[in-house]
Amino acid sequence: MIVRFFLVTAAILAGLSVAIGAFSAHALKDRLSAQALTIFETGARYQMYHALALLLVAVLLSRAGEPPTSLVVAGFAFIAGIALFSGSLYTLSFTGISWLGAIAPIGGVAFMIGWACLAVAGWNFQQ
Repeated sequence: MIVRFFLVTAAILAGLSVAIGAFSAHALKDRLSAQALTIFETGARYQMYHALALLLVAVLLSRAGEPPTSLVVAGFAFIAGIALFSGSLYTLSFTGISWLGAIAPIGGVAFMIGWACLAVAGWNFQQ
């Protein structure tokens, strides 16, 4: 069940990243300042990177008998990171509310937790 959730979520988040990137390149270039557009595009880029990482987690979980806790935590950390990091950057770009920039590092920490958990899972991986 968790494999399906992560796989579907990864596909949706990656697809949204493509749509968001295209939207920023075409519809937003005349509506946002150069700085706001750069911030927005950073959110889209990190969303794609971590959607692909979530896809990797789903593939690894599909190969595991008993789901390793480290992989499950990694998957949820990547989802949380996308929501917090990319979400705060998207919102900051549109609103200019500067305190939203303080949320992005929390998402960055979630990304780092995800990568650390993936490293632990790799270290413990047995075929």
